[in-house]
Formats: sequence, structure tokens, C-alpha cells
Amino acid sequence: MGKRKKSSRKPGPARQKVPLDTTFTCLFCHHDKSVTVRLDRKEGVAQLVCRVCDQRYQSKVNHLTEPIDIYSEWIDAADAAQREEQIARRPVASSSRPAPAPASVDSEDEE
Repeated sequence: MGKRKKSSRKPGPARQKVPLDTTFTCLFCHHDKSVTVRLDRKEGVAQLVCRVCDQRYQSKVNHLTEPIDIYSEWIDAADAAQREEQIARRPVASSSRPAPAPASVDSEDEE
């Protein structure tokens, strides 16, 4: 006894690729769709520019880089710069009480 032949299925409709964004929200002025990313693959450079506040960022690219990657790098670089600035400019805690006088080392040696 032989097996039954399976009916051949026709391939379903191809999935539509959702295009990735190329315009983004600015980190500094918070305007929607004001940041554009230009990829120059031939030169290997990407430029990110905000049309409103003229904030700029430049990065290296390869054949796999997309505009969202450059925007993510910009966010990371801005966060790193902010952290470095906070560390370098750490405020000294002030209080209304005077600092206690250091204990005298000589009083221990006399006993």
C-alpha cells in the first residue's frame, strides 16, 4: 500500500517589510521628526543633524549600518558626556553646622 500524495500548498503572500524611520526626535530641543540622518557609505561617514537647534553628530558606518543605529549611538554618546560632566562637576555638600575639629593625636601619646 502506498502513501497518499499531499496536496501542494501555494506560497502565501510575501510579508511587507516595514521601513525603518529616518527622522527622529531631538534629544536637546525635543522636536519630533527634526533630526535627520544621512549615510554616506562610499565615504564611510554618517551625519546626524537637527534642523531646529542645529545639533550635530558624526560617526563611522559600514555596509550594515542603518539610520536608527546612528541615532542610538548619538543617544549613548550624549548620555556618556552627561555622566562625565556630572563626575567632573560633583557639588560639595554644604551644611550649616561647622565641621568637627579633628581629634588631637598628641593626647593619646601622653597616657
